[in-house]
Amino acid sequence: MAKHVEYEKVGHDYLEHRQLKRGAAGWVLLAGLGVSYVISGDFAGWNFGIAQGGWGGLLVATVLMATMYTCMVFGLAELAAALPVAGAGYGFARRALGPLGGFATGIAILIEYAIAPAAISVFIGGYVETLGLFGLTNSWPVYLVCFLVFVGVHLYGVGEALRLMFVITGVAVVALLAFVIGMIPKFDADKLFDLAGNDGFLPFGITGALGALVYGIWFFLAVEGVPLAAEEARDPKRDMPRGIIGAMVALLLFAGSILVLAPGGAGSEVLKGSNNPLPDAVRAAYGGDTLLAQIVNYVGLAGLVASFFSIIFAYSRQLFALSRAGYLPRWLSRTGKRKTPYLALIVPGAIGFTLASITRDGALLINIAVFGAALSYVLMMVSHIVLRIREPELERPYRTPGGAVTTGIALVLALAAVVATFFVDELAAGITAGIVVVALAYFWFYSRHHLVASAPEEEFAAIAQAERELD
Repeated sequence: MAKHVEYEKVGHDYLEHRQLKRGAAGWVLLAGLGVSYVISGDFAGWNFGIAQGGWGGLLVATVLMATMYTCMVFGLAELAAALPVAGAGYGFARRALGPLGGFATGIAILIEYAIAPAAISVFIGGYVETLGLFGLTNSWPVYLVCFLVFVGVHLYGVGEALRLMFVITGVAVVALLAFVIGMIPKFDADKLFDLAGNDGFLPFGITGALGALVYGIWFFLAVEGVPLAAEEARDPKRDMPRGIIGAMVALLLFAGSILVLAPGGAGSEVLKGSNNPLPDAVRAAYGGDTLLAQIVNYVGLAGLVASFFSIIFAYSRQLFALSRAGYLPRWLSRTGKRKTPYLALIVPGAIGFTLASITRDGALLINIAVFGAALSYVLMMVSHIVLRIREPELERPYRTPGGAVTTGIALVLALAAVVATFFVDELAAGITAGIVVVALAYFWFYSRHHLVASAPEEEFAAIAQAERELD
């Protein structure tokens, strides 16, 4: 057992009331889940990186973040196949870095996934207002409907939720493909560098490119959440690597196409401050409103809904795993008759609705989520490297190409992303750091004395510790 922690005995029926539905997802649904997490970032947000670093700076930032995520995904594919638990990143770090490192990783992931839906609901509300739907002039009813409807679908069942999520994501993908095809004839390389009064490939220098890292992340943010479905996959040892790598391939294709064709057809100056960049790009390229602009405009809402819907799944599974093991209050991990963690779905949903209604600041909320994500990437990549060194004999159904060198590259770039968040939004970085400190204090003074040894992540770690002691 790990040092400095204490385990409490629980009843034999403890885990019976904390079971997820096994075999609900194959690799195709998992890949769809990965794309669904991210796809809203293709429709909006990335373009603010143009104002930060120019098109060249955003290109550099996106290439670096694409490299980081690709290397990280290869590492996570190995970890998810070797340690297929609902805790995912928390479980990996728990095995490699001990209870404190595992909890810190889990909290960073939970910050990302609990805050991101609040941010996306703000974007959905703004989108609905812009389109003039339902005659709304205040978005809080949109936030409420989003959380009620999509938390409700997840409560009904994971299989049904993932299939509906797959359909919504498919609609959004069709809109992206239509946009890409429609913008190809309008591409002009000169438009990439048309920022008013700012010439050259890097008009704001290296500092601008560093600041743009946060926006390059938007093309890929949250794909790392696929392993959270490990306990609900049909064959996690095979499905997890296929699912997360398949999702990453699709996201790389989308990111490259949009980054080049949107500003290349409309001009970087047009898009640098747009809240709705894809429809604005079509209008600028074609000289006015068109059928394509309307399609992308309305169907773009499906992209936001897909990410909102899927990230609800992610926060519930991360909270479920931390609660089941006793790191957070245990009552949050109870599951109902349909094997869904109903309190882990409802409680963060209520918090997300409250944050969205009070702040109405999607940019601040998403930057908090990005900081939590970047911190978790650092810890997960350290975990992969530690396990490669310390447990070379661990059964690995899938092995990362390049091994620790690959995840080492991701680690260096993740550290750069953490630094970049301070350049872009010191307030968001400070809020995230404050949440982490409070959570760690809770662990140190309370939960480390009340852990549950029979939780899967704890059992994995205990077995590994016993084997090391025998050796």
